[in-house]
Amino acid sequence: MRIIGIDPGLVSTGYAVIDDRGREQSPVEGGVVRTKPSEPLEKRLLVIYQDIKSVLEEFKPEVMAIEELHSRYQHGRTAILMGHARGVVCMAGAEAGIPVFHYAPTRVKNLTTGSGKADKEQVQRAVEARLGVEGAARNEHVADAFAIALCHAMMSSGAGLITGGERLKLMPGSA
Repeated sequence: MRIIGIDPGLVSTGYAVIDDRGREQSPVEGGVVRTKPSEPLEKRLLVIYQDIKSVLEEFKPEVMAIEELHSRYQHGRTAILMGHARGVVCMAGAEAGIPVFHYAPTRVKNLTTGSGKADKEQVQRAVEARLGVEGAARNEHVADAFAIALCHAMMSSGAGLITGGERLKLMPGSA
């Protein structure tokens, strides 16, 4: 099964595509959609939508896994803006006709690292170890996206039930 994981953000939206063969997952593509903070909100959302749509068309994942909003934001406005980014990503998935699965950040961290409180470096190391590709997750947004895709792979296999503006290409061999 081909899975796309999405770490939504208004400035940087990480995405990662993996192929899941049961006990083995391999990376296909990873990157970041970047927007300019100086641009109006609607233009930034359009960039995220168009770039994710393009990734979906190119790599044809069968499912999308996306990170839910964090449970605690210091400012309500931040949560609302993040919700906008999540919304356009979900819309791109729906338009592509693929199911969208939502995972809490602590669930993703717990399944990929063994700790729901893992820091960014721990997530990056766990993703690289799981995928067997050093440097595959050198960007924190891409690492999070890979972790989200891996979380879905584990959840869909049943393993998870046991434990409770510009596209920046970062994967070797990407076009």
